[in-house]
Amino acid sequence: MIKVAVSGINAVDNPGPGLGIIKGLRQGKIPVAPIGLAYDAMEPGIYLDHLVERAYLMPYPSEGEAPFLNRLLYIKEKEGLEVVIPALDAELPLFIDLESRLSAYGIKSFLPTKEQFRLRAKDRLQEVARRIGIKIPQTLAVTSIKELEEALSELSFPVMIKGLFYKALKAYTPAEAQQYFYSIAAEWGYPVLVQEVVEGEEVNVVGVGDGEGGHFGLLAIKKLWITSLGKIWTGVTITHSGLLKAAEDFVRAYAWRGAFELEVIAQDEDLYLVEINPRFPAWIYFAVGVGINLPERLLAAALGQEPERSWDYPAGKLYIRFTDDLVTELEVFQHMVTRGER
Repeated sequence: MIKVAVSGINAVDNPGPGLGIIKGLRQGKIPVAPIGLAYDAMEPGIYLDHLVERAYLMPYPSEGEAPFLNRLLYIKEKEGLEVVIPALDAELPLFIDLESRLSAYGIKSFLPTKEQFRLRAKDRLQEVARRIGIKIPQTLAVTSIKELEEALSELSFPVMIKGLFYKALKAYTPAEAQQYFYSIAAEWGYPVLVQEVVEGEEVNVVGVGDGEGGHFGLLAIKKLWITSLGKIWTGVTITHSGLLKAAEDFVRAYAWRGAFELEVIAQDEDLYLVEINPRFPAWIYFAVGVGINLPERLLAAALGQEPERSWDYPAGKLYIRFTDDLVTELEVFQHMVTRGER
């Protein structure tokens, strides 16, 4: 049994990818014993012992490398940890920096490089879109109220007010735009991005790059129903040739290594790149469900094996997320709070 640690097991209204990854690993051919990595004792994945065999609380990435590395080595000593699949943006820089050291301790991973990770910054989207032959919505970077007012005079409402890495809010009036500008600047710093809203269909593509310009499979979907936080609730598989070509061009141009997701708006024949995620999305189980087990292929790559590369899938397959209920013992929660493990 391969001991695999997976983060992002916060299956709440803004779900992480972890449980979808774990479901994929459990349904694969490589025998696994999943270990959940959590940042809060209330993360639901901790208590789903039919999916997560063991769970550990991690120090926040803001605490730095030393506590993070020490915790992973503790889990290695206790569990025989062999592979880690990080699934959250905030922790990825640490895992990338620690990748070679963790490998020396026998903990493997398959991650983007530092430079590849930087491509996710929204001020890099223009460069990426141009290189892979698609567009981006008009985007202006601002660092003051004066610049914000100038940007708003160039764009029509509504507009998106975005942080460089996190958060995106739709503003319908100058007052809203100013409020969101202050909020995002206070939380994430400058610059703040002001972006036109492009109307069209929200389409996404997920894949795993092999680090040499090829990939281990792709899946394209269209969002049918999203939550108030913009998370997919219902979707359908599509075979959009332009979208899939853009994904292949992205992997080839940047020799992408590891999981990725491209978020795109399709408007007639035009494609607009909205976001690059350097990890699996929360809907990753959709790929598993249509026969492309990307989590297992990523695991195989981390183990130094040659993963499967076939990725034929049918269009018109439906994905539906749902909520569930669980009743368990309070002692499990208390144990997580006091000892940081289950």
